[in-house]
Amino acid sequence: MNITNDRVVSINYTLTNAQNQVLDSTGPEPFLYLHGHQNVIPGLEKVLDGKNQGDSLKVSIPAAEAYGERNEKLIATVPLDRFSRVDTVKEGMQFHAETPDGELQMVTVTKVEGNTVTIDGNHPMAGLDLNFDVSVLDVREASEEELQHGHVHSPCHGGCGDADCESCRDCC
Repeated sequence: MNITNDRVVSINYTLTNAQNQVLDSTGPEPFLYLHGHQNVIPGLEKVLDGKNQGDSLKVSIPAAEAYGERNEKLIATVPLDRFSRVDTVKEGMQFHAETPDGELQMVTVTKVEGNTVTIDGNHPMAGLDLNFDVSVLDVREASEEELQHGHVHSPCHGGCGDADCESCRDCC
């Protein structure tokens, strides 16, 4: 079965940057996603389209098709008192911030100086060309529930239906 929209894809991958440093990998468990539902970066989804179980590939994804180019407009300096619920604000901390249009956006603290904090709303991998070494382990039809929810339900990401299962209670 080949990879097309609305199919559940199981992959193993290793992600590296231009310097060949490992940024992420699947580890012992494969990564499952619903193809065509923006559950992976656009460039990776594009190159996996049409591939089959058992295929392996190495691919470079440009920043624009990964997490986007860096946008300097997403960097801001704000007063420290905006973090009144946090005891100590440090570089590297991440917070959800509300954008002017009411959306939630993850921001990373990049600098704390006196009574000001510099935050960066860019994804940590924005501006990076990414290299994937990918193996397609399995491709299957998605369930109706997975299609309705727009993501994979696998043991146990909302898939077992057990009322005592935290994943099932929290799904969607």
